Amino acid sequence: MQWAAAALTSAAIALLLDTAAARHHHRSGNGHKPTGDISLWIDQQQIKMFSGVEMEIFAITEGRVLPYLLDPEFESKLPIIPSEVTYVNFTWKSGVKKYYYNFYRLKSFDETILKTPYITIKTQGRVPKRPKEFSVLLPCSGNNSGIAQLGIGLMIETRKGKPLNGTPLRLNLRKECTVREPNPGPCPDGYLGPPHCKKALCYPNCMNGGNCTAPGVCSCPPGFQGPYCEGGICTEKCLNGGKCVQKDTCECPKGYFGLRCEFCKCTNNS
Repeated sequence: MQWAAAALTSAAIALLLDTAAARHHHRSGNGHKPTGDISLWIDQQQIKMFSGVEMEIFAITEGRVLPYLLDPEFESKLPIIPSEVTYVNFTWKSGVKKYYYNFYRLKSFDETILKTPYITIKTQGRVPKRPKEFSVLLPCSGNNSGIAQLGIGLMIETRKGKPLNGTPLRLNLRKECTVREPNPGPCPDGYLGPPHCKKALCYPNCMNGGNCTAPGVCSCPPGFQGPYCEGGICTEKCLNGGKCVQKDTCECPKGYFGLRCEFCKCTNNS
C-alpha cells in the first residue's frame, strides 16, 4: 500500500490531469446524496507526510483502476516503506452504485520482522456510498531489524457479483523495520558510552600499553608498574639514583651509565 511513497508521487503528477474531474466528483459527494462511481485514493495530508508534496493519489477513479497499478513493472519501481511509516490512510466511496469489497490477503512473509498487516475496517463488506477513511497498519515485530515482504490483495465486485475491471488488486511490497535500543540515560561517573556505559575512564591515560579496567585503575602489561603504568620493573635495582623506566631498563642520572647505572663518568679530581 506504499504507492504513496516518493516513486508514486512522480507517477501521480502525470495522472493529475486525468484525475482532476474525479476529485471534483468525490469532493461533491460529501453532501446528502452520493454521486459518481467508485473511487479509492490516498488523501493530501498523507501524501504530504510521505513526500512533502500536497496532492491526492488515486488507485481507482470513477470506476476505473488506474493503469499504473496494472503495470507488471509497478511493484519493482516502488521504494521500500521506511521504518517510521507504520500506516497508510485511504479514502473511498462507491457513489451511486453498490460495490462489495474483500481484503482476501493481508500477509507478512517474515513475521520475525513484520507482523501480519491489518486494516481498521472489516476485511469484507460494502464500500460506503460517501467518502470514508480507513487505514492499513504495518506493525513491526520489534524483535529484529530488516526488510520484510508483505502481500495485500483486494477484490471489488458489483452488486451482481461481477469483479470491477482491473481487480483483484495484488501487491507485494517491502517494509523496513528497525529495532532501536532504549536510551539508558547518562553513564555513571568514570564510565563512557554508548552502547552500554562499559568503557572505563582513566586520566591521565594508561601508558606503555596498559588498559583502563576501572575508573582511574590501569592494568599494566608485564614489565611495567605504577598508577598509570608509567614505571618499569627491573629485576635488579637501579643504582646511584637511577630510575627503572621499563622492563630491566634504568634511566641514569647525569654522570652515571650502565644497565644499572653502576658506572660513573667520574674525573680524578671529583
